[in-house]
Amino acid sequence: MNTYRLVILTPDKILFDEQVVQLIARTTEGDVGILAGHIRYAAILQTGVLQLKLPDGTTKTAAESGGILKVSDDKTTVMVTAAEWAEEIDPDWAERSRQDAIAKIEAAQNEPHRLDRANLKLQRALNRLQVSGHGTGRVSPPLKKKK
Repeated sequence: MNTYRLVILTPDKILFDEQVVQLIARTTEGDVGILAGHIRYAAILQTGVLQLKLPDGTTKTAAESGGILKVSDDKTTVMVTAAEWAEEIDPDWAERSRQDAIAKIEAAQNEPHRLDRANLKLQRALNRLQVSGHGTGRVSPPLKKKK
């Protein structure tokens, strides 16, 4: 199997910089799979899951909070706001974050900016729960304002 260099960056660290066989990521246009030799490509990532297939046949999964994916001739770069490997996620903390986001959504019904921020927080918490194996298996859509 052909491999390529994948670099995953957050503002705080280099999360990953190794050879991979495949990357699957969720863009704003849907899921995309990147293999060696992929054409140059750029996309906006939404909160979702990064799945990496490694040369030894194993996979790694990370929760990410949105960013940019860029495929160039020599490597693929993922720049995200935050990312965390599945095995490093604290499900109790993610559940508390989910509950806090729901409370903020309830409190912000008449404040669109606060409501948007609370919905993003809820999406990130649900994504982390899903990736850690403690979620529902999908990220729920943002909650709507009550009329």
